[in-house]
Amino acid sequence: MKLPKRLSRTRKSSIPVIKFERHNLSSYGGLVVFQKLFADLGLSARLGKCVPGGSKRSRHASYSLLWRLLVVNALIGMRRLRDLDHYRDDPIVLKALGVDRLPSVPTVSRMLEDCDGVSVSRLQAQSRDVVLERAAVEGFATVTLDFDGSVISTGRRAEGSAAGFNRKKKGARSYYPLFCTLAQSGQVLDLLHRSGNVHDSNGSVEFVERCVEAVRAACPRVRIEARMGGAFFSEKMIRKLDALGVEYAMSVPFERFAKLKALVEQRMRWTAVPGGERERSAFEKSWKPESWKSKARFLFVRSENPKQSKGRLQLDLFSPVEYGYDYKCVVTNKRCSLKTAVVFLEGRGAQENVFAELKSQGALAYVPCRRLAANQSYMLCSIMAHNLGRELQMRTFEKLRPTTAKRPALWVFEKIQTLRNAFLCKAGRFTRPGGKPTLTLNANPIVEQYMRNYLGAA
Repeated sequence: MKLPKRLSRTRKSSIPVIKFERHNLSSYGGLVVFQKLFADLGLSARLGKCVPGGSKRSRHASYSLLWRLLVVNALIGMRRLRDLDHYRDDPIVLKALGVDRLPSVPTVSRMLEDCDGVSVSRLQAQSRDVVLERAAVEGFATVTLDFDGSVISTGRRAEGSAAGFNRKKKGARSYYPLFCTLAQSGQVLDLLHRSGNVHDSNGSVEFVERCVEAVRAACPRVRIEARMGGAFFSEKMIRKLDALGVEYAMSVPFERFAKLKALVEQRMRWTAVPGGERERSAFEKSWKPESWKSKARFLFVRSENPKQSKGRLQLDLFSPVEYGYDYKCVVTNKRCSLKTAVVFLEGRGAQENVFAELKSQGALAYVPCRRLAANQSYMLCSIMAHNLGRELQMRTFEKLRPTTAKRPALWVFEKIQTLRNAFLCKAGRFTRPGGKPTLTLNANPIVEQYMRNYLGAA
């Protein structure tokens, strides 16, 4: 059937008339899912315990509201404190937070400035408890902890920041927190706040001990594993992990021990390591540096890789590929095969994806204030938003991955940006027909399926 031209075309200049009226419209209809999750976790009462020491309740807002507001701010994709003005009248945001109006930006800023070490430690404990409670419910037989630091540029002279190693912004002041992530769930278990001019290993031994003891207290019978980079390699770290009964694997920096280079050069017999995209061979040796008291299990691995040709290109002629070897050394106390131990350590690369999501899709990379405790609190709320997004998906879906040598996340998680596009940032109308709160969204079967799945599980 051929449609008449008047039904298929319109004038290009026909711009609609724009009006701004109050109709209780929301841009974040899917936030009701997290409202139910907040209620199930008792988040308001939990965060109400994180009041700064000696602080009194504000006339305009409580600290429980402040923390939940910053979590919601990260969930819906906002970064700056000033972004609060863009959704302060949203009825679903108000409903999720349980208030009639949001505090002003100056009030939020002042409350953050009043934070101290007491509130930071309490907030950190609550964030850690949410992750450990889920691990206890799931009954993990093994918990794998990955440790690594990540640079957060401040862009200003924020308290506690310093100019240090910064690959993307050389010379900029930054923080360099040490993170502990739980590989099975992809959540951030805990973090150690540090200035940007410290080494990776600064304070790491005590931090690792604190994380291990927290996991063991929540899951007494679980087997704990740890993975680390070469910056954490030291006899003190290895002895501490052995004393804690933790199975570990960490990279060994060749440049610190000249004898390791000699061991590799003098080795004539290498054992092929099957599997993988590259030809690999390895050997192991019980060895110790001269200053150590006892030996440890060292694994030496070489991978055959094509060398980059830096000479003149001859496009019309056949140029053979020349191969060389890349070497790495691993120290471990695991009793598995050499291949399994190496693959286990390589699995720690998944932690980088968590950092990337937190910085690009969360608010981790934003530093709002000049006070250290305020910035730490804001960072913890961003991490809590990430953990709650994973918590929601773990409550909704079954595990789809088995436990393998690389220890990947047991669930196939969707990034928080995907959740925003799928259902979180969907327009809706909030009404009260017959006094019953009702949220009406556009009839979309995909969005409806998302909402029903998550509401049924949250």
